[in-house]
Amino acid sequence: MPSTNLSFENRDAHRAWLAAQAALPAGFRVGCTRFEFMPKEAPKPAKMTLTLLALDEPTTSFAAMFTRNAFPGAPIIVGRKRLAEASVGAVIINNKISNVCAPGGVEASEQICAATAQALGLSPTQVLPSSTGVIGWSLPTDTMVGALPAAVGALRAGSILPAAEGIVTTDLYPKIRRATVGGGSIVGIAKGAGMIEPNMATMLVYILTDIAVPRAELRPMLARAVDASFNAISVDSDTSTSDTVVALSSGRVPFQDWGTFERGLHQVCRDLAEDVVRNGEGIRHVIRVTVKNAASLGLARSIGKAVVNGPLFKCAVAGNDPNVGRLIQAIGKHVGAHAPGTNLSKLSAKMGGIEIFANGVFQLDPTKESALVAHLKSAELYPSVPSKDGIFTAPIDYPPHERAVELEIDIGNGAASAAVIGGDLTHEYVSENADYRS
Repeated sequence: MPSTNLSFENRDAHRAWLAAQAALPAGFRVGCTRFEFMPKEAPKPAKMTLTLLALDEPTTSFAAMFTRNAFPGAPIIVGRKRLAEASVGAVIINNKISNVCAPGGVEASEQICAATAQALGLSPTQVLPSSTGVIGWSLPTDTMVGALPAAVGALRAGSILPAAEGIVTTDLYPKIRRATVGGGSIVGIAKGAGMIEPNMATMLVYILTDIAVPRAELRPMLARAVDASFNAISVDSDTSTSDTVVALSSGRVPFQDWGTFERGLHQVCRDLAEDVVRNGEGIRHVIRVTVKNAASLGLARSIGKAVVNGPLFKCAVAGNDPNVGRLIQAIGKHVGAHAPGTNLSKLSAKMGGIEIFANGVFQLDPTKESALVAHLKSAELYPSVPSKDGIFTAPIDYPPHERAVELEIDIGNGAASAAVIGGDLTHEYVSENADYRS
């Protein structure tokens, strides 16, 4: 569950709330620039944004986690090496092209880092690169290097909102979350809408804090926060080649209560993770699955993932159809394939607090069916109605509420529990991904 239960009447209200969340922690500046270029693999005009996150002074306290995809992007390869460095002073991010398996990709990332370092008075190894967008295309390095002075010139303390806007691709709106800790703050931004079932993180996430948390504390804290948040979401069951979560501390605010800091870090990560799902490509319903009394955390989480990734169940949710047979099928399929010795005789399931399955049989009647439909409709972010030419309603560019389809699955044979967040499968998702490179 998110730490809040927000609702917004329109885009302007959401933007005002984002602006109120966006104050940068002390010791950070952000700058962006946007420019046109011609991808050599598909020679037609395109636009790219360079986003620069810069510390006033390099920090030794930094952490990062990267994708487990076996074809990682060049920035991931470079970023993993950066974890051994003594300090980091900046992150340079581009959208539009992910720099994955492109010829000379690592060299291109290092060239961008070197140019950024020169502009900021850093060493190249103090710059962390990130890229997101089309897989397979090459970075326009010369054009990017030429645009860097504009990004450096735009560096400002104050608000992280320009960076949250600059890193997006198919996202409908920027994502910002914050937590106040002691006399400082933790502020995070995220980019991600499709190709999301992270095995460590989610597409691009940057978490900035002025709390003086040492590297030795920050790295395991980030790993735990990521596992409980970004590792527990799925939009479409695909793990990106570019997944990155970075945490940076400017060290401006002395602090020693690491338990309080970690709770704030978990809150920011959980809220951003759900924001990513709610803003997923074509998502009209967020699905929250709580699995409890399972034999292990791994089984609880994998059952939750099986539910939110089940295409038949996702389609039923998209149509506000409480076809709960598809839910039980998804659970049984997963357990039969991956945990065949599991005793499901005590399994029970609820949707929207309404019992739908217990004692090995469905618990349904006309009154429950009507209530289940109402629950699904109340969680819908926007209705999708095809026009006469078959075009479906366009998604809205703000989140009207934080309600979700609530599922509770009690396995009944253990003590472990897990929460997983996913979404439905809609016509809009198919349309978005059929035209992604166009």
